[in-house]
Amino acid sequence: MFVIRGGKPLQGEVQISGFKNAALPIIASTLLSKETCIIENVPLINDVFTLVDIMKEIGADANLSDDGVLTINAGAVEECNAIFDLTKRLRASYYLLGAGLGRFRKAVINYPGGCNIGTRPIDQHIKGFESLGANVTISHGTIACEAEALIGDHIYMDVVSIGATINVMLASVLAEGKTIIENPAKEPHIVDTANFLNSMGANIKGAGTDVIRIEGVKDLKGCIYTVIPDQIEAGTYMIAGAATGGDVLVKNIIPKHMEPVIAKLREAGVQVEEFDEAVRVTSTGKLKAIDVKTLPYPGFPTDLQQPITVMLTQAEGTSMITENIYEGRFKYIDELIKMGAEIKVDHRVAVVIGNGLLSGAKIEAMDLRAGAACVIAGLIASDETLIENIYHVDRGYEKVIEKLRALGADIERISAEPSRG
Repeated sequence: MFVIRGGKPLQGEVQISGFKNAALPIIASTLLSKETCIIENVPLINDVFTLVDIMKEIGADANLSDDGVLTINAGAVEECNAIFDLTKRLRASYYLLGAGLGRFRKAVINYPGGCNIGTRPIDQHIKGFESLGANVTISHGTIACEAEALIGDHIYMDVVSIGATINVMLASVLAEGKTIIENPAKEPHIVDTANFLNSMGANIKGAGTDVIRIEGVKDLKGCIYTVIPDQIEAGTYMIAGAATGGDVLVKNIIPKHMEPVIAKLREAGVQVEEFDEAVRVTSTGKLKAIDVKTLPYPGFPTDLQQPITVMLTQAEGTSMITENIYEGRFKYIDELIKMGAEIKVDHRVAVVIGNGLLSGAKIEAMDLRAGAACVIAGLIASDETLIENIYHVDRGYEKVIEKLRALGADIERISAEPSRG
């Protein structure tokens, strides 16, 4: 559990780690080459550790250093057959389908796990694989893809899907001919994955735009690559600084990626100063109520909906949060209500009545980003807050205790079941 004694404004500097949502598909992408890849700025978080272990299980040679450098060679891998328990813990394990299909023309994994935040279908992944010539079957809790040959095709995504966009890229870089993906996701980690693949010798153009064009190549080489900073971790610390009435310099970021968050913080009355690779967030007075709608990039990210909702419990007036991406992403609200928050939920809309009153309580992290929201709530609250199921937080935030303590937070990690006697 985390134990937080709140009521202290966060002040100081925090260094942002590599982007979890970019590192995971990049690690899976190494399966497409027989040569060594060196990936720098890899976040030291549980989701990364799990995927590295999965890569080792299927035969890759991988070493992740204490300073976040992953050296990995998948040359010895003979097939992508990942039907073991590790894949059930990690939704991003489905990237092995695209990578395995691309290299071996065949891949099998357990149906992936991850956060329980509502329906997360993989129909667009399947549509993309089938368009390239693969047969996809789901049975007995596994997903299997197989193709005699992969032939480039014109694929239109019916809905914007980050996972499907990346998976189709992975499957098509070694396919014959040209693949065109229309209506793809445009998030920064789409661009970062494409840049990594291009560093290996792929021919991908248009990542981050409305159309991605991929010309298949015969093979991919090894490379050295640095993962971009984590925009969600950065946004979490920016929001935490604002919510606690603090003054926080968030370093090692790409401010362009933070524009949706910066805009909403400023709208709420927070002072945000931008630098080349940093932003400074200063909360100088009472926060203002705002409305937030989550949307695909460049809209406000769904992964920061929970943290900003906590911040808005401190705002003057009534705020409205509309969750347009995942219908199950308000489960954490009950935990905030235990702490005194006034929030009413109607399907995909949460109405937050800012009362500035949160008191310590024993609460539970329902998923990764909800866990971050619980931490921010604990930092705001009077008295002591206990947060259970913190493994969710460890899945996506590197050295969260150390970073928060450096900002002046009173937070510690304790055993969920303290020894007696």
